[in-house]
Amino acid sequence: MTEESVDAAQPDTGEEYGARPVRKVVHCDMDAFYASVEQRDNPELRGKPVAVGGSAARGVVAAASYEARAFGVRSALPSVTAKRRCPDLIFVKPRFEVYRAVSAQIHEIFAEHTDLIEPLSLDEAYLGVTQNKQNIPSATEIATLIRARIKEVTGLNASAGISYCKFLAKMASDLNKPNGQAVITPAMGPEFVAKLPVKKFHGIGPATAAKMQRLGIEIGADLREKPLAFLQEHFGKAGIWYYHISRGIDDREVQPDRLRKSIGVEDTFSADIFELDAARAEVALLANKVWGHCESKQLSGRTVTLKVKYADFQQITRSRTLAAPVTGSGGVPCCRLCSRSKRASGCSG
Repeated sequence: MTEESVDAAQPDTGEEYGARPVRKVVHCDMDAFYASVEQRDNPELRGKPVAVGGSAARGVVAAASYEARAFGVRSALPSVTAKRRCPDLIFVKPRFEVYRAVSAQIHEIFAEHTDLIEPLSLDEAYLGVTQNKQNIPSATEIATLIRARIKEVTGLNASAGISYCKFLAKMASDLNKPNGQAVITPAMGPEFVAKLPVKKFHGIGPATAAKMQRLGIEIGADLREKPLAFLQEHFGKAGIWYYHISRGIDDREVQPDRLRKSIGVEDTFSADIFELDAARAEVALLANKVWGHCESKQLSGRTVTLKVKYADFQQITRSRTLAAPVTGSGGVPCCRLCSRSKRASGCSG
């Protein structure tokens, strides 16, 4: 991908785009955020393989430095596997208060250019820059300025993707990582998607990718060949999304006030839990934390989900949707997780 300005390209004249003006979206993503903060603050960690979270004995990796990634260490990887892949791996406890403070600095920089900021996490966000505070016509120039300013203020590197829609801006931000940026113009979008393996589509997980593969869908071009009715039959409501995105079409607006759809907490225990009463007690503590977050934000919901990771690192989830919103952390109906075994690291009863 080149770094030519997305603004210079005009959309195709076909029915996919018509005469609509080109939207300008930047997806900004910090490089190895947690690990980079730790390396910034501790010179002894610089240039070394670092994993944030977990430990050499238990838990999972929350983030990995690029030095660790060279050994195949990734987020969500069990710590024991990460240590096996990289014997010199250094584990660091996460400091979320620091990450949140740095994230606030980064969002202040975003706000210098636009109020259309849609956070995805502490370290990434979509920015709507079609109209921007500094009246800069080039979205590419805005991305360059933002990345330089982030480096100046925080000492950290950011990558960016620039495109005419959120999906392709997100995909573009990965193309020249770390510390780079890329553009996917309207003219390039459909061809880019056509060549992209569906397993790399943002929002398509391993299970859906495997299902697509069974249906003969390996790349975007295969997906585009399938009629809408076929996609809806096999993928339900998501079928229409796959139909449009396979053509490079994504009309979603950047939403600065996007509603939060879930609140959750989790814990990794220092020792396996085998007794049901102990598991119940831990679930009660987690439920109280979740409910505390709900109360502080004046939120409620009807679906309660429990995630369990077993000693062999296999993971399951169970959900219960109630007729009315949950009114407290207690009294959640049993989800019968114990039907598998009492090795579960948590159970609602």
